[in-house]
Amino acid sequence: MTPLLLSSFTATTCLGSGLAATRAALHAGSSGLQPCAFESVELPTWIGEVAAVDAQKLPEMLARYDCRNNRLTQLGLEADDFACAVRAAVGRYGRTRVGVFLGTSTAGILQTELAYRRRDPDSGALPDDFNYRATHNSFSLAEFTRDYFGLEGMAMAISTACSSSAKVFAAAARQLALGSIDAAIVGGVDSLCLTTLYGFASLQLTSQQPCRPYDAARDGISIGEGAAFALLERADRAAPGDILLLGAGESSDAYHMSSPHPEGLGARLAMEAALRSANLAVDAIDYINLHGTSTPANDAAEGKAVAALFADRVPCSSTKGATGHTLGAAGAVEAVICALALRDGFLPGSPGTVNADPQIPLQYLVHGRDGKLRHALSNSFGFGGSNCSLIFGVTP
Repeated sequence: MTPLLLSSFTATTCLGSGLAATRAALHAGSSGLQPCAFESVELPTWIGEVAAVDAQKLPEMLARYDCRNNRLTQLGLEADDFACAVRAAVGRYGRTRVGVFLGTSTAGILQTELAYRRRDPDSGALPDDFNYRATHNSFSLAEFTRDYFGLEGMAMAISTACSSSAKVFAAAARQLALGSIDAAIVGGVDSLCLTTLYGFASLQLTSQQPCRPYDAARDGISIGEGAAFALLERADRAAPGDILLLGAGESSDAYHMSSPHPEGLGARLAMEAALRSANLAVDAIDYINLHGTSTPANDAAEGKAVAALFADRVPCSSTKGATGHTLGAAGAVEAVICALALRDGFLPGSPGTVNADPQIPLQYLVHGRDGKLRHALSNSFGFGGSNCSLIFGVTP
């Protein structure tokens, strides 16, 4: 693919709002996970909750979009002057030439859960003030974002579980290559809700302690929430030190609804496709941000795929011990983490991990360290075998 410039990017997670908070936590090796005290949930697990989401007030003209997911979207868009960068791009290209490509898994489903509690006791009807399209619908955050900036061009929501907000980079890149648009807001937002917390607990996939990716004693995920965005433009605007999207690879192995292929087939296909897309050999990759959810099966399968391609040459880590697994937002959150790693020359460690699993033969970083990076690869793999790998580089 033709390289694309990340002219602005930002992330908001339980580590804090914006790049400064994310950078400080990564360098310190700290975590934002806390024991679950969300809403009415009673589960022995840890979560990554973003502070001050409920304090957000949407503009009056966008009140129909009000829900936790879109409040988190607004909080994320306003961090790091990202909204200012978008408005500047609209000024350069026009309202019809800036696309919106956002990923989510459950969008504003919490709003439906809350509405269900208020259903009519006789008919079971949901309350009249419940607006499914503007809240629960997966497209709601893309439509909200388009309206937030007064855009009039294409908008798309991708919901492929945990690969959602990685795949938006590939979708936007295709439209930029076609000439349909001149810039794209890409990213993802997922917020905490009862469906995911109880759902993953029912699958016996949540841990009763902070998650420990790739640890020999790993036993499940810690669910988080987050909002992360990047503004993609053509690379002729790039300056030395800027971050580029160099390649994207997608695959679908469809092995099982909730388990990865045991040999990591889909993961390997996605990484190979990303390398081809970027026209890079395996020895060009300097750091891999692993999907690394902290479940026994996921980490083992991904580890086999990475080892088959890269052996133990490339430093790897999973940052989900810092942010929690932000589900549909994970791809975008970890793309931003890769961008920071390239910009700072710092390889993040793996908060929560104590003893890396000796059965997974990778150069796994428990602790972060300085290191010169040219290219970083980010993995995002979702339920049902939906996989995406992205490669980022830094302009010399």
